[in-house]
Amino acid sequence: MKNGSDHGTKNVLVEFLLRLGDDRLILGHRLSEWCGHAPILEEDIALANIALDLLGQASAILHLAGDVEGKNRTEDDLAYFREATQFKNLQLVEQPNGDFAFTIARLFFFSTFNNLLCDVLQKSSYETLAGIAAKGFKESSYHLRHSKEWMLRLGGGTEESHRRMQNAVNELWRFTGEMLVFDEVETELQRLNTIPDLSTIASQWSGAAAAVLTEATIIIPFRQKDSGQAGNHAVSGSRHGFHSEYLGHLLAEMQILARSYPDAKW
Repeated sequence: MKNGSDHGTKNVLVEFLLRLGDDRLILGHRLSEWCGHAPILEEDIALANIALDLLGQASAILHLAGDVEGKNRTEDDLAYFREATQFKNLQLVEQPNGDFAFTIARLFFFSTFNNLLCDVLQKSSYETLAGIAAKGFKESSYHLRHSKEWMLRLGGGTEESHRRMQNAVNELWRFTGEMLVFDEVETELQRLNTIPDLSTIASQWSGAAAAVLTEATIIIPFRQKDSGQAGNHAVSGSRHGFHSEYLGHLLAEMQILARSYPDAKW
């Protein structure tokens, strides 16, 4: 497939691209909230750069989604003029930053997934998507390396840093399951040979995450529907517009300028 205009793939391809773009847009916005607030100057710069990488990926992907959709919606339209229920991002990426350990654990979980996904999507028959994925793979490799180093540093650091990292992993673990579940959208694109088989990503992610958590002396939570801990039920439904209350608050802040001055030209 040389372009995304084939009628049989149009709707599912747009859906897939929105999922990819929204994940990166929302996490990029969350990380940008650390600007001026990170614990050290170097980390302030690092998180800002990672946020810019993710926002750049989001811009390219949402631009592509608009082109494939064919309704004259730009990446800005898709970012600023959709409601929360129309967003397809994982609940993982919309969670508030919390403390530094929480932010790092969230970034590590997503970066591990993103790196694996971009690696596979480099082989997509859709050349434009493959090119975006190739660039994303290079950037996500840095994001993964950076977050992994902090996972090990905090997990194996002081009693306080270890406690905070363990708490962060315990809280975030329930959001990781839906990241590794692919539905009829990916299945249809695979059937049409638009994207490669994604079935190995779940086991690769689980193995990579477990290895780092073990090295960081962090206990791996059980992934089950009811672990016996209040509020630890696995989440689902994000890809179909079901989100936590936090996404609405984030979008209200992110979209207010564009919605207040919809005719402004930047």
